[in-house]
Amino acid sequence: MVKKLALIALPRIILTNVSGFWTSFVMDMTGSYRIIAPRDTVWAALNDVEVLKACIPGCEEIEQTSPTTMTAKVVQKIGPVKAKFDGAIELLNIDAPKSYTIKGEGQGGVAGFAKGEADVTLIENGNETVLEFTAKANVGGKLARLGSRLIDATAKKLATKFFDNFHDHLTTTDPPGD
Repeated sequence: MVKKLALIALPRIILTNVSGFWTSFVMDMTGSYRIIAPRDTVWAALNDVEVLKACIPGCEEIEQTSPTTMTAKVVQKIGPVKAKFDGAIELLNIDAPKSYTIKGEGQGGVAGFAKGEADVTLIENGNETVLEFTAKANVGGKLARLGSRLIDATAKKLATKFFDNFHDHLTTTDPPGD
């Protein structure tokens, strides 16, 4: 079982346009999860595109374009806005199997954009691994107009669903569902 140790999402900056509508905002999120699997297993799974496709909520497609880059198509519904994001992901500062930085950007057409990066650290704890992350995300367009509360709630929900799916993938033979 994945044990959520902590998950915090806070809007850091809210920018408005002259009409008073939110055009973009920046969100910080930190989290810590205990995963019942050895660090090497967790590291391998975090770098496997098939595992990621199965675990990322709404992921329709993911392709590794180099050892450190990927492209992805993800569909998400956030409040009344449903968007298909075409994204690019890059892995930086790699210290296998301990840590890396994930940097990504996605365009959702008229719904807007999302971009950000996360520092991920895997800490061995016996036969378990503690995954810690610190992320910064910038959301813009129609998505930003939905407001920080809805975006924060959705971000927490998606992170929790990813880690639930990820743990299920590591501990069961049945594929996780969206």
